[in-house]
Amino acid sequence: MASQILQDKVVFVTGAARGQGRAHAVRFAEEGADVIAYDLCDQLDSVAYPMATPEDLEETVRLVEKTGRRIVAEHGDVRDRDRLAEVVDRGVAELGRLDFVLANAGILPAAGAPGRDITAYTDAISVMLNGVYFTIEAALPALLRNPDGGAIVITSSAAGFTSVSTGFDTMTHGAAGYTAAKHGVIGLMRHFARSLAEKNIRVNTVHPGGVATPMVLNEALAEWAGEHPSFSAAQQPLLQLPMMEPQDVSDLMVYLCGPSGRYMTGAAIPLDAGQTSK
Repeated sequence: MASQILQDKVVFVTGAARGQGRAHAVRFAEEGADVIAYDLCDQLDSVAYPMATPEDLEETVRLVEKTGRRIVAEHGDVRDRDRLAEVVDRGVAELGRLDFVLANAGILPAAGAPGRDITAYTDAISVMLNGVYFTIEAALPALLRNPDGGAIVITSSAAGFTSVSTGFDTMTHGAAGYTAAKHGVIGLMRHFARSLAEKNIRVNTVHPGGVATPMVLNEALAEWAGEHPSFSAAQQPLLQLPMMEPQDVSDLMVYLCGPSGRYMTGAAIPLDAGQTSK
């Protein structure tokens, strides 16, 4: 049985239908938290791999409920601030409070023909930079009502410290948008960390390297990586370890949101086995 260090807390997770978002939702539930889960569950034309489905979100619900915790799960776009606010309000009305925000929703529109279209750039910025800002803004009223404060963790990437593009042959609109968005959320994190510290709300970014999720393990990205050896070489970590699993990122999310992370705010934390230290 888990230690239940987040007993009766409530977490809001975007991109919760699968991958890292699902892992975070389930892990927080195992630690005693209730969950507000949000995911588009639809396809964007700029993304070459299959995105999450309504069935994926249903599975997240099943896995959270299996832990004995409650979950409010809704479809929605992080580019839609009004929808985000509506879902947060509904979740707080049902679950009673909000303690943590995991701004996790993301896309990787770098590969294939879609990645070479300008919409890959605009979608990347809209989802992973504007969408993060809208997520936090929509959740802030509920967080500010919490007398205990809370924590916000933004999912950035190793690409928040370097570039997806490794040369002229990998210079796609999608690679530029992903890189810019993942750098940009560090600025948002620092803005909110300074602004919200007096309210006891901590804000950090987490920067995973390659994680074994459908966003990374798919035919489109594998084909693109095979065509561009420099891209594959840049993803190699220093530590000789198996590919990171979503649950490994969840461990850090729990650390940052739980009592162990009470002194941490304004930090951009690499979780990449040394990939960006080379």
